[in-house]
Order: sequence, then C-alpha cells, then structure tokens
Amino acid sequence: MTIAMILAGGYGKRLRPLTLEVPKPLVKVAGKPVMFYQLEWLKYYGISEVVILAGYLKEKIIETIGSGSKFGLSVSYVIEDDPLGTGGALRNAAHMLRKDETIIVINGDILTNIDPNKIIDKLESERDLVAVIGSVPLRSPYGILDIDEEKMLIRGFKEKPILREYWINAGVYAFRPSIVDYLPEKGDIEKTTFPELAENMKLGTVKYDTPPYYWRSIDTHKDLEEAAKELESIGGLLPVKGI
Repeated sequence: MTIAMILAGGYGKRLRPLTLEVPKPLVKVAGKPVMFYQLEWLKYYGISEVVILAGYLKEKIIETIGSGSKFGLSVSYVIEDDPLGTGGALRNAAHMLRKDETIIVINGDILTNIDPNKIIDKLESERDLVAVIGSVPLRSPYGILDIDEEKMLIRGFKEKPILREYWINAGVYAFRPSIVDYLPEKGDIEKTTFPELAENMKLGTVKYDTPPYYWRSIDTHKDLEEAAKELESIGGLLPVKGI
C-alpha cells in the first residue's frame, strides 16, 4: 500500500497578509483551498492514507481537514514544534514509514493533476533508486522575444512560453522507507538529500509534459490570480489518466 505525506509546515511569507491567519496550504484558489485539490487528487489516484506534516498554524489545518472522512480518506498528522525544513519534517515522521512501502510526498503549495503512479512504478521497477522526482517543463516567467538573429529584428512575441529544454522539480516525489538514511535532522531535502542521492545515482525522475498535465506552484499573490484563471479556462483541476 502507498501512503502520501503532504509537507505543510511553512510560513508562506510571500503570500502575506493572507498567511498571517491562514496556513499556506489552506489559501484558496478559485474558491477552494489548495490542500482540498491535493486530497481530491490523491483520492482519485487510489491513495487512501494521508499524513499531513504540519507546523505553522497547524490548528487551522487540523480543524479544517479533520480525519479526512469528508474526502473519503484517512488523514493523520505529524507536528513539528519548531521549523525543521522539508527534510527535517520528513525525518520527524519516520515512525510513520513502513517496511517495503512506497511513500508519495507532495509540497503543500502545489496544484497539479499529474499521475503519481508513474513515479511509483519507476521507483518499484528500479531497485537501485531510493527516490524518484516528478519533473515538469519550465514555464518562462516573462514574455520571450522572437528575434531574427541575422537582421537583429524582432519578428514577434511569445507570452510566457513553456521551455521544454529545461525541466524543474515538480514537488511530487516517490520514496522508499530507506530515504530516512538520507534525511537531515533539520534542513531541506532539495539542499541535502537530493544532491547526495544524485551523486550516488540513486535519484530518478519521470517527466510530465504540461499540457496535457497541469502544474503550478502557489508562491505569490500573482500565482493565486493566474492559477484561478487557468483552472477556469480548463474547466477545473480534473485529473488526467491514460497518458
């Protein structure tokens, strides 16, 4: 059985003043908290057990999500009293890991409908791997100029194109329980665990093209606005199977 862990301990400073009273995973996009989308996504893909790794404003998360029964899930919590970073938060939850069980981990500020079974399959089929990262193509934060290099004339403009020659960490991971051996007591997996695994050839990835998949990290007020428009344009965050 696969369990999922949601990293939900951060302060969400770039979303203040919204996050002064609401934890980042409960900030609403198109009228619904980010974490609601995540729980519905996990449920859709057959994951029924979720552990929320909470810290900042943890009471609000527990009060809002509760046991998870309203989502058709079993939800439990592991609390960090002081900020531990993503790696420390996972190590703090090591007692929740079971032998030979795959763990799906998702950052608490991600909106996506990528199929997590693809990274699970890669992890389970390649026994040398300890972790698999989902990766998505980079969307340029700026408009791009289409330049005629010979004449140095501008032929046109491309508004925030997807740059498929560059791929970024999607914040969705599949781990073996042995990931604990690589986790810091305090610190972020992106700066500690992943570089060590990559150096030892134990870190894989699965590429998810967008579209047809959808992915966005909610970091700023502008992200909230743009995500709401995108979800409206695609008719909601509907999962995509069979790709």
